[in-house]
Amino acid sequence: MSKYSDLIAFIKNQYPNRISIPLHEPNFNGNEREYVLDTINSTFVSSVGAYVDKFESMMAELTSTKKAVATVNGTSALQVALRLAGVSQGDEVLTQALTFIATINAIIYNEASPVFLDVDLDTMGLSPKSVESFLEEFGELRDGICFNKKTNKKIAACLPMHTFGFPVHLDELITVCKKWNIPVVEDAAESIGSEYRGKPTGSFGALGVFSFNGNKIVTSGGGGAIVTHDLQLAQKAKHLTTTAKVPHPYEYYHDEIGYNFRMPNLNAALACAQLEQLDTFIQKKRDLAHSYHIFFESKGIKFRKELPNTKANYWLMSLELENKKERDAFLKETNKLSVMTRPIWQLIFNSPLYNSFQRDGQKNALYLEQRIVNIPSSVRQ
Repeated sequence: MSKYSDLIAFIKNQYPNRISIPLHEPNFNGNEREYVLDTINSTFVSSVGAYVDKFESMMAELTSTKKAVATVNGTSALQVALRLAGVSQGDEVLTQALTFIATINAIIYNEASPVFLDVDLDTMGLSPKSVESFLEEFGELRDGICFNKKTNKKIAACLPMHTFGFPVHLDELITVCKKWNIPVVEDAAESIGSEYRGKPTGSFGALGVFSFNGNKIVTSGGGGAIVTHDLQLAQKAKHLTTTAKVPHPYEYYHDEIGYNFRMPNLNAALACAQLEQLDTFIQKKRDLAHSYHIFFESKGIKFRKELPNTKANYWLMSLELENKKERDAFLKETNKLSVMTRPIWQLIFNSPLYNSFQRDGQKNALYLEQRIVNIPSSVRQ
């Protein structure tokens, strides 16, 4: 019997009658089949259809924003959102290295450069203090535009990511960015339904971005969304993601370089049915998180929980183990016994593709990288 036997047994008990337990699987118990079949029967299965419109309306309401634009995935939504925020070739974007690669790839797709700043230990997301310290040392306002004195490049945006659904310290971050005239684009890919001081994540920045990949709480198979309070930005987002085609009954004219980033109606139908169940999904996940918290804390293991003045969706639930040795042993034992666990991401700047970009000391990110493990987090039946 291993030292983790009782921990593994408790996790397995949350998902009875399962031979193997995934990290996060989709849950289809609503109107998914009905809506998808309706789409097929209508023959509108591509990028035009009633469910795309319905999905966009539902997302705007859910995020308390004025407009949502559906996209083919979260990465494409990030790419376009950054462009809309003013990021272009040769610019820089302040962001975190402790994130999924899509956050950084979206910057690169705009031919800009990431600047890797540290995260907070409590949120695991971009630290306002790290951003402020960096800007105090390297920032310079020139005619109201922020530049990096070291590289002489414009700092065009700040891109925080709400790690595993835990909101970053948004008030402090936005205050710092306003002082330096830097727009905030929220990578809320993992935080649908999460709240900060009673308001939805994704609604604080100039734009917010969500993902509906198969491993998310709400899935469309593949899909994303851009949300914003700015109707002009929303109109531009729709234009760019639909190949920048100028509306016309039959002529084809494209007035700038756009993208074929449209969400198909077929996927939107699935997403609408999933969004109808979001409140139920999140409540069940919060109940699971409560059970995990009580158990693991009784074992002297830190379970990551929401901070005061926030509501987390607990997309992926996390343990903080003592050190890398303990983390690796736990990962090996759980996966050996068909309980899927995963480490937090490797810091992006450790990749040869991204190790040349400016960064700070990364003290907190390095600490978390060696200790955080995700455990099974699916909605229980």
